[in-house]
Amino acid sequence: MSMSSYTESSSEEDDLSPRDKVQQNSKGFADFCVRNIKQHSFGRHEIEIAEQEMPGIMALRKQALDDKPLKGSNIVGCTHINAQTAVLIETLISLGANVRWAACNIYSTQNEVAAALAESGVPIFAWRGEIEEDFWWCIDKCVHAENWQPNMILDDGGDATHLMLKKYPVMFKMIKGIVDESVTGVHRLYQLSKTGKLTVPAMNVKDAITKTKFDSLYSCKESVIDSLKRATDIMIGGKQVVLCGYGEVGKGCAQALKGLGCIVYVTEIDPICALQACMDGFRVVKLNEVIRTVDVVITCTGNKNVVTREHMDKMKNGCIVCNMGHSNTEIDVNSLRTSELQWEKMRSQVDHIIWPGPDGKRIILLAEGRLVNLSCSSVSSFVASITAATQALALIELFNAPPGRYKADVYLLPKKMDEYVASLHLPTLDAHLTELSDEQARYMGLNKAGPFKPNYYRY
Repeated sequence: MSMSSYTESSSEEDDLSPRDKVQQNSKGFADFCVRNIKQHSFGRHEIEIAEQEMPGIMALRKQALDDKPLKGSNIVGCTHINAQTAVLIETLISLGANVRWAACNIYSTQNEVAAALAESGVPIFAWRGEIEEDFWWCIDKCVHAENWQPNMILDDGGDATHLMLKKYPVMFKMIKGIVDESVTGVHRLYQLSKTGKLTVPAMNVKDAITKTKFDSLYSCKESVIDSLKRATDIMIGGKQVVLCGYGEVGKGCAQALKGLGCIVYVTEIDPICALQACMDGFRVVKLNEVIRTVDVVITCTGNKNVVTREHMDKMKNGCIVCNMGHSNTEIDVNSLRTSELQWEKMRSQVDHIIWPGPDGKRIILLAEGRLVNLSCSSVSSFVASITAATQALALIELFNAPPGRYKADVYLLPKKMDEYVASLHLPTLDAHLTELSDEQARYMGLNKAGPFKPNYYRY
């Protein structure tokens, strides 16, 4: 495969914003805005490769094909756009949905995958490296279009929900349900619910067991190393690393780094997570105690200004700073955009920031403080399959629920569905489930088909 699909071509026309280009696919369809529709065949290859590694969502596509459980749904999608999401989008369409799709992150779009979706007739508005204004324009194009009344939102970070609520409040009231898969987006939904502004049911799939454990814990465990290696070629063993936050993401990152021989410090605000970190063999410290000596700083708190300019002033030469949380607020990157500091772009998503003075101290900032694994590496398709299957089931559940089953509130995915998502992925791993006998089921007070755990069980 030619590498031209990955490097931005330097031809004149590519200096044009995609919004200024006139493009259509081979069938004359033009309701999309991507970097370059000509790259669609590269993107199609990527999607086909992803399908091989996404057994759960493909099984769901096959099982629900005849029922078309999403027939009549008009879904506004706002997620990361990569080969894995494309498999989800095409699954939703084959289950009967109409969709319009935008990106939830300005750096994570795979241009050639967006082109492949546009070629197959999906109204998609996304390219890698959008500016802020383009970002909101793209979401607006998905929410507001001719002959289009959205009735479902699939969000990642809450931006589509936010825009619709603010700009099209009447349209928002027509929504049957919202599905969100990120800490930030779900947090926003709970806030809306608290203040009585949430007028439609929403499904929090971020905290579905399958999503939390796999996407946050197991996936980050692999992708944090991948991101650091690809961006900086760093030797991981022996490095001192501080992880801000010991939630699922922090736990995954800490395990991987420890496994490769790092000295790992953890910062935490929550005594329970802090105690877990201690029991797992990590020193729990305040950031100021270790900031002068560590080689790598990784944030995964979901909060803002966790790493401040004051911290970065104290870092040693060559310290690597990056973020594994959803939002780019954790590292105060704006405080580095001042005249006395010099920015040097080393390679895509890698900046050296140089302090004044004779020794010219520099720190290495990855992805400008945005999600490092989506900007500098990739997320494994297998984990994306688990998330995608969870999202698809949540959409099906909300769209088909009889009136009154769900009120205008935020709900967790029913456990039966969480178990179903997990079971869709077992055959590929050659795992064979044991079945309860009638006697065993009676003894445990369970249905043989599940759910197997009470709702308060914490895996």
